[in-house]
Amino acid sequence: MTLTTDTARLPLLLTELRLPTVARLWASIGNTADTEGWPAARTLATLLEHEVAERANRRTARHLLEARLPAGKTLDTFDFAATPMVSLARINALAAGDSWLDTGTNILLFGPPGVGKTHLSAALGHALVEAGHRVLFARTTDLVQQLQTARQELRLVAAIEKLDKYRLLILDDLSYVRKSQAETSVLFELISARYERRSILITANQPFGAWDDIFPDPAMTVAAIDRLVHHAIILEMNTASYRRKTAQARVTDITSSADLSPSN
Repeated sequence: MTLTTDTARLPLLLTELRLPTVARLWASIGNTADTEGWPAARTLATLLEHEVAERANRRTARHLLEARLPAGKTLDTFDFAATPMVSLARINALAAGDSWLDTGTNILLFGPPGVGKTHLSAALGHALVEAGHRVLFARTTDLVQQLQTARQELRLVAAIEKLDKYRLLILDDLSYVRKSQAETSVLFELISARYERRSILITANQPFGAWDDIFPDPAMTVAAIDRLVHHAIILEMNTASYRRKTAQARVTDITSSADLSPSN
């Protein structure tokens, strides 16, 4: 009678304690424990290990969704052979995250269009989320527009503070922001707010010398660069466009196939 009562109470108790994985598995694991004569501690530890693992999986899935990373761009799909100046060992070390994120170190990724900057930055973001860190990926122009709207609505400080929950903020294509198009001083305020506290990863087509086109005045440009590079890892991907090489290879394959086709 006691066993029946306890069995009936368990689902309610586990729901109250918010242990859905234990609620799902306790019966089968309990049967195994009874059959094999497990001590109570082993049974409890096994159930809780499953609960912790599934919570971690759900948290990772939730953080991947909120990170807004481009689909399919992971370290496994990045062509390191096409970018020999980027060390796989170094990228794997960065993917672990801990030390450089703890000090608010930035990553500045430079290179011409088409060399894989977006792919590599998104792949790092994906790896960091898998390692338990919160990341947000955004096109710089989109984020600048959102911050401008927040400034107009007198909630810029709150908007920047909301971004603090992300250990890494990935700003893709910084070079496409133009001071003639928008009041990019909000970008400077974001950089200043995260300085030495939270990390930023920036991808840019243009070197620092061309950043006068981004910020409203030269003094702000210098100040922004100073804050970004003070604690920074700079990666340069000065190689031929991967997209262009891929397109050329595709054309070559098509041409070769046409040459091998029997003539009419």
